[in-house]
Amino acid sequence: MNEVILNGISFEQLQDSIRTIVQNEVQKIVLGLTTAPEPAPELITRKQTCHILGISLPTLNEWTKTGIIPAQRIGTRVRYQRANVYASLKDIETLKYRRA
Repeated sequence: MNEVILNGISFEQLQDSIRTIVQNEVQKIVLGLTTAPEPAPELITRKQTCHILGISLPTLNEWTKTGIIPAQRIGTRVRYQRANVYASLKDIETLKYRRA
């Protein structure tokens, strides 16, 4: 185990430094200044989306145009958020049963 030797600082100064740092961090947490960064949404391809939904690419294109499934365009590519695909899958199932 490595040993750390502090020179030029008294024990009281060390305690004061630690106390100040801890108080500042606690205040940040209490005031909500430190929040964990939100994870980036998982984007999936058109082919993966079709596989999840069990549909063809033309059907996916139609559903995207009509707004059933929201898509994101990144450059020339179309991507779908996995969470949105599963959420719209629930909506699609309810629509399917409502028509009958």
